[in-house]
This record gives sequence, structure tokens and C-alpha cells, in this order.
Amino acid sequence: MSVWYLSYNGQQIGPFDLDAAAARARENMSGHAWREGYQNWLPIAEIAEFKSVSVAPGRIPPPVSKLVADVIDFKICGAEMQFVEIELDPGESVIAEAGAMMYKAPSITMQSIFGDGRKSDVSLMEKLVGAGKRLLAGEGLFLTVFTHQGSGKAHIAFGAPYPGNIIPVSLAHMGGTLICQRDSFLCAARGVSVGMFLQKKILTGLFGGEGFIMQRLEGDGLVFMHAGGTVVERQLAAGDELHVDTGCVVGFEQSVDFSIEQVGGIKTALFAGEGLFFARLRGPGTVWLQSLPFSRLAGRMAAAAPGGREEGSVLGKLGTLLQGD
Repeated sequence: MSVWYLSYNGQQIGPFDLDAAAARARENMSGHAWREGYQNWLPIAEIAEFKSVSVAPGRIPPPVSKLVADVIDFKICGAEMQFVEIELDPGESVIAEAGAMMYKAPSITMQSIFGDGRKSDVSLMEKLVGAGKRLLAGEGLFLTVFTHQGSGKAHIAFGAPYPGNIIPVSLAHMGGTLICQRDSFLCAARGVSVGMFLQKKILTGLFGGEGFIMQRLEGDGLVFMHAGGTVVERQLAAGDELHVDTGCVVGFEQSVDFSIEQVGGIKTALFAGEGLFFARLRGPGTVWLQSLPFSRLAGRMAAAAPGGREEGSVLGKLGTLLQGD
């Protein structure tokens, strides 16, 4: 009897027999599975033993023949300081921000591309628009594309910039669009567009912790986000509402309504240590949260450094009220 393991957002569960694994897969088809005999983790939707498992309504991926992004395999390694190792077939590519690579095979070449990560069959004007969006989002004009130019399989790895978890997400299961913090994007399959998402409400833009602009990831391929500390994935039904510290929001589906609410009275805002505003997330859709935003970690380190601000002082809190930390 085969022993199965399932993985969701980098968290491994199991072992299961086939029936138990199929039952878990029926609840959430967006993960990956492994059993003895597999060289790598495979998407649940592509496993023959799970073909009878139905995909949740609203999360049906497009047929493989219509996929635009490269189809890549991966595994996530490590615990507190994770990295993702991606397996490429000949001709396949992955895109990443500058400085994210950990190691690669010699047959994988590097090239800087101008634009937002889409394949090269787009016009010059589309590339200029994509590059402009990245510039407005606070990112560089160029992405780095890594392409396997040899034969057989080749591997490349990308490391997390600080302690936390790497979150793999299939955009095909997210309706083709995902909104995330600017610094959370790590890498993605070639063909995914990395652009900007403008907040519609000025209050959200000014006090949302991550500013007026967030990143919009579009396409049908795999993307990898990084989050600090422990990652929580929440499924919000229609009308469900969640109040979150602004810095703890990693990403969310486009169907989720994201806005900023005032904490309460001035005394609460000044002395509760939670800032003036919090994020309000209203379903339906999936949201990802992080327990340790990098801004919070950096603030604690600065406070502990010689000459740093006194963490418990009123003046120290006044300095971070508008940032939500």
C-alpha cells in the first residue's frame, strides 16, 4: 500500500493511505503530493490516482493546452530559513527579482529582461508599460530570467531574504490574479506578469502599512511569495471579515475587499502600541498572513541597538503610529 504525503504552502502533512490522501485532496486541490517512487512533489490535480477528486467550484484551472506560463516542478527546503528549488526541463524558465538566486546548474543561463515578466512575444509598447508599472511599484525596471539551455533536468534555487516561510501559489487556482505586498514576491514561472496594484481608496493608500501601491501577479503559472515568521492561510466566505495588523498582510485574492479602518479612540491609538489603523479584509477569497513582518523585526532590532529609541516610551510609539507597527 502506498504511503502519501501532502503539502500546502510549504507545510507537509501525512503519512496517509490513498483514501485518506484523496479525502484531504478533495478539500483543497491547490497543494502538492508525494509518495515513494516520485522524484519530486507533484501538483495534486496532475496525479492519476486523484483524477476522481473534484476541484472546488471557482478554482478550476484552465486546460494545460491553454497555459501561457511555463509548467515547473519544485520543492521547498528548510524550516526557519527556507529556500525553493525549482526543476526545469529544457527550454523552461523562471523569473525572479535581483539577488534572490541561491544556486543553479551550469546549463541555466541568466538574462535581464525589460518589462514585467511576460514572454517575449509582446510588443515594445507592452514591455514599456510593464516596466513603468514596476517602476511605480518601487521595483527595478528589469527582472532576471533563468532558462535551462541544456538537456535533461536542471535545478535552480532561490533563498528567502529573512526568517519565515515560502508560499507556493498557482495563479490558475486563483482566478489568474493575486495581490501581494511589494517585498513578498520571490520568483515565478516565466509568463507570469509582475505589475502594480493601486489602492482605490486614498485612506488605504496613505495608511495601509505598505503604501498606496502593492504588487499584482497575473497569469496561470506558479508564483512564490515569502512571509516572515509563521504563515496563516485563511479562507474567507462571502461576508466574512477579518481585522489584521497592516504589516501582517502578505497577499490576497482579487475577490477580497481590502480597506483600512481606524483602531478606535485617540488614547487607544497612542498607548495600545498597535498604531492608528488596521487592515479590514472581507471575503470571499483566500488571504495569507504573516506573524513577523520584516518592518516589525527591523524596528525591534533598531530599538535594541545602542542609542536606539526606547521601545516602551510614548515618543517611540508616536514615531510608528502611521505605519501600523
